[in-house]
Amino acid sequence: MALELRHLRYLLAVAEHGSFTRAAEELRISQPTLSQQVRQLERTVGVQLLDRTGRSVRLTDAGETYAYHARRALRDLEAGRRAVEDVRDLSRGQLRLAVTPTFTAYLVGPLVAELYGRHPGITLDVQEMAQDRIESALLADDLDLGIAFAGPHLPGIAATTLFTENLSLVTGAHGQDEEHDGTAQTGHPGPLPIQDLSERQLALLSGDFATRVHIDAHFAAHRVHPRIAVEANSIQALVEIVRRTPVATVLPDAITDDHPHLTPVPLEPPLPARTVTLLRRAGGYRSAAAHAFTRLTHEVVRARGYTGAGDRPAQDVEAQSP
Repeated sequence: MALELRHLRYLLAVAEHGSFTRAAEELRISQPTLSQQVRQLERTVGVQLLDRTGRSVRLTDAGETYAYHARRALRDLEAGRRAVEDVRDLSRGQLRLAVTPTFTAYLVGPLVAELYGRHPGITLDVQEMAQDRIESALLADDLDLGIAFAGPHLPGIAATTLFTENLSLVTGAHGQDEEHDGTAQTGHPGPLPIQDLSERQLALLSGDFATRVHIDAHFAAHRVHPRIAVEANSIQALVEIVRRTPVATVLPDAITDDHPHLTPVPLEPPLPARTVTLLRRAGGYRSAAAHAFTRLTHEVVRARGYTGAGDRPAQDVEAQSP
């Protein structure tokens, strides 16, 4: 029997679901047909690939090895399909991008606007996800690029420095009126001692955000325990809350640059800055769209004056296996 791509897909579907029934439903074929096709594959390779004796179907040791190469083969074939379709003049193409949540509030909009203005034929798929998921998706070739923070990164991830993100306390009109000692008032600029936050009510991102972990670690290091009046899983929600209440928050300075009704208040000592990076799979196929988006991203962060953008050459660092 000649091996066909469907045999690989069928095997991987059964292994993923641990069941011929569920795999057949996903593949939209009958269970007997699926079983027959997998057995044909086992006869072709000359070894049993699935253990059918337990409550669920699982790969044998030989099946694990074969499935690893099958996944890689399908991934490489998909990359080849995209390469064939990739048009060098960028009149069409595809780009799969993921970002960690805070970047949707200030970076994604300008990047997408610039990409669409220059290359309207490129189809862009943008997803928001945690950094560990971004890196895993890049390694699985489910994404072309990711925007997140500097490492440590998973082995096989290449990271290029984009800029430095700074965070500050942020208040709205209500917060400015009530700021301790007038520190944030327009006529009296200056850093706010971080210990003064113990007297403030804050609205912060929920604990599953890396930014919140970063903020909490800084507060803990300086033994500051502000009252967390609001937790939210959306930057936009925090912006609206701070605009309309005396509650303050902590946000990247780049967000307040786009919201004139918000006022950043530097803290003393300041929150540690974070390095923003563009992530990709090291050694993976890079489409013309990915190359164009990479160049465009560096141009946009320089044009918007983000701290550290263009101050030093971009660093392209590949995480190595231990």
